[in-house]
Amino acid sequence: MPQATTPTVHFHSQTLLWPLRLLTPAGHPGMPQRRPWQCLDGAGADCPWQPFTERFGPQGEGFAERHYHEFVTFLPYVQRFLYGGAGEQAALRLYRRHDVAALRVQLAPGQAPITLKVDHIELFFFFDVDLIFLKVALQGQGLTLAQSQELMYRLGRGYPSGWDAQGNAVHAPAQVEWLGAQDQVLTRSDAQQQQPFLAQVARQRMPRVAADWAWLLQPLVADGSAEAPPQAWRYRQIEYYRMPLMAWLALDDPRALSRADFVRLGLVTGAAGPDAALPFAEAHLADFEARHCIDRFWLDGGGAPRTRYLASGHALVVVGDAHAPFFTCAERGVLAQFRHEHFLLFLIAHFQKAALLMFADRLAESLRALDVQDAESVRRFKRSIRANFEGFLRFTHRYWFHEVAEQAHARDLFARTARQLESEALYAEVKERIRDMSDYLDADSIRRQANTVVRLTVVTILGMVGTTTTGFLGMNLLDEAGAPGWQKLLWFAAIGGGSLALTLYTMSKSKRLSDFLDVLSDERLRWWDKLRALAGVWR
Repeated sequence: MPQATTPTVHFHSQTLLWPLRLLTPAGHPGMPQRRPWQCLDGAGADCPWQPFTERFGPQGEGFAERHYHEFVTFLPYVQRFLYGGAGEQAALRLYRRHDVAALRVQLAPGQAPITLKVDHIELFFFFDVDLIFLKVALQGQGLTLAQSQELMYRLGRGYPSGWDAQGNAVHAPAQVEWLGAQDQVLTRSDAQQQQPFLAQVARQRMPRVAADWAWLLQPLVADGSAEAPPQAWRYRQIEYYRMPLMAWLALDDPRALSRADFVRLGLVTGAAGPDAALPFAEAHLADFEARHCIDRFWLDGGGAPRTRYLASGHALVVVGDAHAPFFTCAERGVLAQFRHEHFLLFLIAHFQKAALLMFADRLAESLRALDVQDAESVRRFKRSIRANFEGFLRFTHRYWFHEVAEQAHARDLFARTARQLESEALYAEVKERIRDMSDYLDADSIRRQANTVVRLTVVTILGMVGTTTTGFLGMNLLDEAGAPGWQKLLWFAAIGGGSLALTLYTMSKSKRLSDFLDVLSDERLRWWDKLRALAGVWR
């Protein structure tokens, strides 16, 4: 129905999550690191990232009721992965920086800037997997629906996708500034500067990360960056340049939103134009509600009435009533669930997909570096494939969950996100690739063993002639039983050296001799054909 007023978003909470592959410094062995977070532990006192252990520290400092609700949401094996156990370290390690207080963003040229509070900026590491996840949690108040839609659409791009005729970065904010506690500008985006991005892609065939995101990730540096010192730990983009996001929006009356509004929120397409039409064709959106809407709580009753979840894989958006106390409660309500258990559900689903893409990336790198004419390259290839096979097995048994929670709503959110990310199909594809590589290594080992058996068989057949001739009835060609010891030693060295030389020579010709033996055993060939094959041994 037509809207009398523009919907107001009283509270806007947005979380960006950027999966990146972590690379070891140049010259360092490229095998997976058991504890990849050590790249920050050794960065020195000036490193802005510090371990964050308040919630599950040794004495449980900072542990609150919302953290308890988060913990009990998950099944036991997921609890051990996220939090560890008695005498067991968690497989997830968290670092946080405290120097960034706010984000000032100008969505389009000429518009007034919007300032969002930075709730926290964190880096997630995973034991035995060379992945990092950058998390940026932002908060805003008193926004229009269009502003919220544009913030969700434009924020969280690692670099611009292009520029318009006026030189403005398309789909990106006109200006982004990260502010400190005293409102001082710590860094700003350079997405509007076209030339550096063009130059890096032209020179290195690798995208250039925007200056503000590169600054946030320091001391880690982007792979391919000209400013990266050789000893620096590097990161590489592993997914699409748009970061997955979560958003929690508290409005006056969610029922006032039109279907087009929900479509734009769920699929993160930005604000509508003057016509407020659907962003895509009606036929394309015919099953939008069935695929992307979770309407378990989309009713007028309950603790958080008129709450709707929109899940598209790339995004998880929660829309609800700003006047419902349970919806806005940050300790026990929907907001607390959004920030804690639902965020971890979203993180695990994207971690699984990113890890699978990382394994596929490693396999391609190993195959690209293979030179079958170089023995050392073949050995490196085998070691790399076996390391990937071992790492994939550990990932499967430690991190590959099909269910993470028994609660119906949490289970539905995780299953729907994983299905939309198509993680099952990706897992099967990577598993098949690794199996193909492993089968190739096994077949190559069998082939080499068969060649070795053939060569030994040829040497044995030819050596048997001399052994039978000289050893028949215990015959000795030379009777040196009464000779002096030095003379026996001399004969031993001469005969042994000659036998060794003959054996090595036979080994060098073993492939051709094997072919000759095959011809010799073929009763269909004539004797001169067999003699010709014998002559071919020395041709």
